Amino acid sequence: MVEQLLLPLWNSLATVDDETLPLMSTALLIARDEYPDLDANLYDTLVQSYVEYLRSEVEEISLWPLKMAAVNRYLFQKLGYSGNHDEYYDPRNSYLNQVFERRLGNPISLAVIQIEVARRLGIPLDGVSFPGHFLVRLPVDDGILVMDPFNGGRPLDAEELRERARPHLGGEAPDDRALAQILNPAPHRTILVRILRNLHSVYANTDRWDRAARCADRILKLVPNQPEALRDRGLAYLQLGHRSGALNDLKRYLQLYPSTHNVDMVRGHLVDLSNERIQTH
Repeated sequence: MVEQLLLPLWNSLATVDDETLPLMSTALLIARDEYPDLDANLYDTLVQSYVEYLRSEVEEISLWPLKMAAVNRYLFQKLGYSGNHDEYYDPRNSYLNQVFERRLGNPISLAVIQIEVARRLGIPLDGVSFPGHFLVRLPVDDGILVMDPFNGGRPLDAEELRERARPHLGGEAPDDRALAQILNPAPHRTILVRILRNLHSVYANTDRWDRAARCADRILKLVPNQPEALRDRGLAYLQLGHRSGALNDLKRYLQLYPSTHNVDMVRGHLVDLSNERIQTH
């Protein structure tokens, strides 16, 4: 009998430790919101077929970087997984079932597949929530090997990493200590929140407010009272005409984050919502 992959329940995720929060199955849970008929077991079986294909080759290799090179060759050259450079903001790039089906994705979704395959082979690959594009990292004898899943798993040296980080750090390249901090392994919860934030951004920028609200709500299932998600859900509710929900979320946002740079905008919405509430009573 084939073991079925059971997806977690949204309402259970806040209490799950980061160490035990399942990465691929929760990413598939995110995809199920958009694709309710998604068969999670199909993709679990697919990943396991990749692992079985690679197992004998990887087990004959002793060094982690060479093991990982074999995984990357298989995923990115033989199977043809690649970054969707032409339609980067297509939401399908963030939904893991679609990435498996199309073999196209964004940096973080490709990283999830890369990490899942590597770890099932005993390779200790981690994600890196790098500014801009998500990366992966592998421990090696003299430090870490950082790779870019959006570009075929290409290794990146320290100089290129500094240049990539520079535009996101006010134009300043990080020193060794700052770069090491940026390259810390990303917990699964951080990775999943980033997937949802990417989707929220796509939907908000295209006025698909029901989906934007859903993404913010899912972030709050992972990280209750996360200020930015409360703000984002409140603003989406506002666009959808859900006034009481918007009022509650935006109030809570200012309670948690009173020094926010957009305090005037949020307070303006709260004044309008409060006035509407008074007029309807």
